[in-house]
Amino acid sequence: MEDKNVMHTGTTTIGIVCRDGIILAADKRATLGGMIVVDRKCEKVLLITEDIALTTAGTVSDIQLLVKIVKAQLKLETIRREKKLSIKAVGNLLASLIYSNIRKMSMITGVTGFLMAGKDATGFTLFELGMDGSLTKFDTYVTNGSGMMFALGVLENEYKKGMSVEEGIKLAVKVINAAIQRDTASGNGIDIVTITKDGAKKVLTKEVETRLSL
Repeated sequence: MEDKNVMHTGTTTIGIVCRDGIILAADKRATLGGMIVVDRKCEKVLLITEDIALTTAGTVSDIQLLVKIVKAQLKLETIRREKKLSIKAVGNLLASLIYSNIRKMSMITGVTGFLMAGKDATGFTLFELGMDGSLTKFDTYVTNGSGMMFALGVLENEYKKGMSVEEGIKLAVKVINAAIQRDTASGNGIDIVTITKDGAKKVLTKEVETRLSL
């Protein structure tokens, strides 16, 4: 049985493909067993290299370990090959780590979910890495986490093929806000990273105040 004291991010994460780049966004809440809020400033959109970023969802300890491993492995492979790995190669590397992680014997189930976006010589690419180690490419948008059903409704209605990065940022805010309003494991703010011709960079981080005052 899973330990309810294990910290999970809960979460709503999204990836949006635009004509001039890709948007990655997520809320900022982390919980214990999806019930108790333990972190209201959790960063779930991480820069992996100057051209690659990913969102995180699932068991925090496993997420942290997998991210550390993939970062270290990327540095080693870049030194060995004397060139950057393609986005697909990075995706396959992380997918293999997830595959091994979920199938190991453990008292705690190592459930993780990632969205990865980046640019290389082939252009911009958006992947979803499932908790089973699957790797799926998306040409429009994708969402995962506990708030994905609420996010999908907005994305289905509002997404337009060929929209700009600026339009994508506005849509990402609307999507995360919709999930925050309905999903108890998502909340407390938003982080947005863009992947454009200039590389991966955080363009927005905003906390949401939930206290009442009179």
